[in-house]
Amino acid sequence: MTSARELTDQRQGGVIRQNQLVSEDAWQVVRLDEDGNLPSYQQPALLPLAEWQALVAAGEGSDHLAPWLASDTELTPELGKALADAPLLAVDFPNFNDGRGYTIARLMRERFGYQGEIRAIGDVLVDQLHYMSRCGISAFALRDDQYVEDALHALSSFSVSYQTGVDQKTPLFARR
Repeated sequence: MTSARELTDQRQGGVIRQNQLVSEDAWQVVRLDEDGNLPSYQQPALLPLAEWQALVAAGEGSDHLAPWLASDTELTPELGKALADAPLLAVDFPNFNDGRGYTIARLMRERFGYQGEIRAIGDVLVDQLHYMSRCGISAFALRDDQYVEDALHALSSFSVSYQTGVDQKTPLFARR
């Protein structure tokens, strides 16, 4: 028996920004190869943090290059300041049960005042999107097996949050 999901022409994967599917997103995620080298890439590109920092230090940074941060990145005040001018930041979620990316996003917003796009990359699942957005993530590169329609629904399915977040500084009990 064929499921209803299989009968529809729903789009899987893709980037969601401002609660909409981005039809054309040219940013490519560049990861080091097996030997630890940076492969050739086209711009715009999201580069590993160390490679992006090296290009910026050499005066080769641009609005078409941005860093992605591994989940074990330690956000020091110096790094937070250095990231302030990045055209966007990406936070890598290497697997669904690694929540350190949530902390990175929230710290970038609240402690370092980052106002640009923070994009979740890697193992990004529909079930996580609401919580990611509460922590300051504003764009989501969905894993290829995730349905866009489900993702858009997940971003709008909660109308009230009990806890504070980047999007709501006052807890529910204090809003009454």
